[in-house]
Amino acid sequence: MKVISQIVTWLIVLVAAPLLSLGASGSTAKKIGVGLYGSNGHQLNPAKLASHPQAQLVAVAGLKQTSLPAGVKRHATLDELIRDPAVELISLCSPRRADQARDAIRCLDAGKHVYAEKPCALTEGELDQILAAARRSGKEFHEMAGTAFAANYAAMRQLVREGAVGDVIQVLVQKSYRYGASRPQDEAIDGGMFLQAGVHAARMVEHVGGVRIKTITGWETSFGKPENEKGEGKIAAAAQIGLENGGIATLIINYLNPGHPQLPHGNETLRIFGTKGFIESVDGGTRTRLVTKDQTTEPLPPVKSADYFDYFAAHVTTGVAMPLTLEEELHPLQMLIRAKEQLRSAPAAARAAALSQPTR
Repeated sequence: MKVISQIVTWLIVLVAAPLLSLGASGSTAKKIGVGLYGSNGHQLNPAKLASHPQAQLVAVAGLKQTSLPAGVKRHATLDELIRDPAVELISLCSPRRADQARDAIRCLDAGKHVYAEKPCALTEGELDQILAAARRSGKEFHEMAGTAFAANYAAMRQLVREGAVGDVIQVLVQKSYRYGASRPQDEAIDGGMFLQAGVHAARMVEHVGGVRIKTITGWETSFGKPENEKGEGKIAAAAQIGLENGGIATLIINYLNPGHPQLPHGNETLRIFGTKGFIESVDGGTRTRLVTKDQTTEPLPPVKSADYFDYFAAHVTTGVAMPLTLEEELHPLQMLIRAKEQLRSAPAAARAAALSQPTR
C-alpha cells in the first residue's frame, strides 16, 4: 500500500502541475483569448472558461448555445472569428469533420493557436499539412486528446508506468456507444465510427498502456443497421494491432450499447495484461482493479480527472510542457488513419471476404 500511496501523491502533483507552474502568486500576467467554432463534438464549455485561470472566452462562431457570458462576441463565420484580434486560440468542432483540417490550417496561418476535436484529420496527408502549418506559423496545435487523463485511466497509466503489471504483452479495448438517428450516415460529418470512436481505443493502448502501435489491420461492417438508414455509416468495427515491443492488442468498436440505464453512454473496457498481472477498468470506470500473483487492489486509488485543455492553456501561457509530446499525442490517430485508408482502398468484395474470413 506504500507504493499505492506514493502513486496517488504523484498523480495529485501531475494534475496540479499546470497551476503550480504559474508561480507563487498563482496568476499569469494575461489570460489567452479563446474563440469557439462549431458544436459538432465536445466543444469547450463557455461557463468553465468564465472562471479559467489561464484562458478567457472572447468570441464564438457557429455555436448552438444561445446564452453566452457578458462581453463574448458572436461572429457569423469562422473567417470573422479568425479576424478578431482578441482571439488568440481557436477551439474547433467544425460542422463537417472533413473540413476541420482545412479550418485548422487557416487558423494557424492566421496566427492562432488551435485545439481541435477528434479526429482532427481524416487522412494522413491532412495530418501532415496541419503539422506543417503549425511549424510554419510558430503556433501551437493540439487535438482534444485527453482520454488517458480521465480519473480511472490516469490511475492505470501511472501504475503501468511504475511496472505494476510488468512488461505489457496484450491489451484489450472496447468502446461501445449507443446507436440512434443522430448518428451521421455521412462519415465526413464526424469522421465515422472507426476514427471518432476508435481514436479513444487507440489512445488507451498507447497513452495508458505505454506501448506504441507498430502495425494495424481493421475491419468494419454495417450489418445490423436499420434498413431505412442508407449511407456509409458503420455499426461495428475491430482492429488487430502489433505493438513495437512485440506484444499485441485488440480493439472492439461499435454502436451496440443497448442503452440500459446501468450502462454508461460510452461503455468502455480497458484490460492491460503483463508479465506480473493485469489491470483493468470496465463499464466506463465503474469497476477498476489491479490483480497480481500476490494481491488484488480494487478499486484503484481515486484520482482527480485532468482536463487536457487546462494543460494546453498552461502550455501556451507559461511554457510548461504538455504531458504528451505532439508526436505521442497524434500517433494513435495516425495509425488508425492508415488502417482506415486501407479499408477505403480495398474493393468491396475484398472487404466482405475479410469480414467473413479474417486472415490467420
